[in-house]
Amino acid sequence: MTEFELIRRYFARQPITRSDVAVGIGDDAALLRLPPGQQLAVTSDLLVSGVHFFADVDPISLGHKALAVNLSDLAAMGAEPAWFMLNLSLPEITPTWLDGFCQGLFNLAREFNVQLIGGDTTRGPLAIGIEAHGFVPEAMALRRSGAKAGDKIYVTGTLGDAALVLQHRLAKKHLSESDVAMLSDKLDRPMPRVREGVVLRGVAHSAIDISDGLLADLGHILEMSHVGASIFLDRMSVSPTCQKYIKETGWDNVLAGGDDYELCFTVPQKNIAALEQLHFSCGFHCIGEIESAPGLRIVDESGNAYQPLKMGHDHFAKLK
Repeated sequence: MTEFELIRRYFARQPITRSDVAVGIGDDAALLRLPPGQQLAVTSDLLVSGVHFFADVDPISLGHKALAVNLSDLAAMGAEPAWFMLNLSLPEITPTWLDGFCQGLFNLAREFNVQLIGGDTTRGPLAIGIEAHGFVPEAMALRRSGAKAGDKIYVTGTLGDAALVLQHRLAKKHLSESDVAMLSDKLDRPMPRVREGVVLRGVAHSAIDISDGLLADLGHILEMSHVGASIFLDRMSVSPTCQKYIKETGWDNVLAGGDDYELCFTVPQKNIAALEQLHFSCGFHCIGEIESAPGLRIVDESGNAYQPLKMGHDHFAKLK
């Protein structure tokens, strides 16, 4: 199978077509129509075998996650996804693997009406690069830089589940089969909080998606907004399954484990009533408050300062 046959068979014939795509796959570039009054939000992520996923990962899950991590970035900006580009490096063409990868990729694309508009394929080590595009009304984008003292800090969903499953797979922690089954999708097939991000426009002052861990990503909000914060362990959003292991693992999975792909956002007091009228199927919890004094303070269940063992994921931390 040639490169162009691969593109025609697996990617050109996709289940999503949008009216704002004038020219998609098959030309030198895509031609797109940007709706009036909208800004274009653009993000990209690169997933590399052996770094971001195991070499024997289920291809359906990999296709889902490769797109999900990009849609999560758009969600954090309050953007509505529209299009994406795929750059795929493959060691060889394996039809069964590609069938699974496309199934996961396009199932999620269909969920959010996102059309594949182009990209590139090449032979090489397995790696997936996706660039996603979305729309957000002028001056309505959620930013990391908008938090203000007095804002309450919220997170969607639960934290720490994906990190716990990863520890199990790395043989650093043993989970029961039922617990692995309960939590695996949080690592393998995270659901980007796109709908939640859109309805937070005009309600939240700031937002970020939690990919590298709550402490690291909330830290970006604090740095960009020139504020500090206090968060409280007894308010953390933790699943019952993850809660069972906290006495053994401590709070680091919840605070700094990463791969959560939930939203962390801040809301001023005047907008809390509006927030509480919103329906999030994943739920949301208030975990702390933005403060004027710089720094991030973590308070344990007894009211004492808590010192985590790590602050989050950094690809190049070992090189420092």
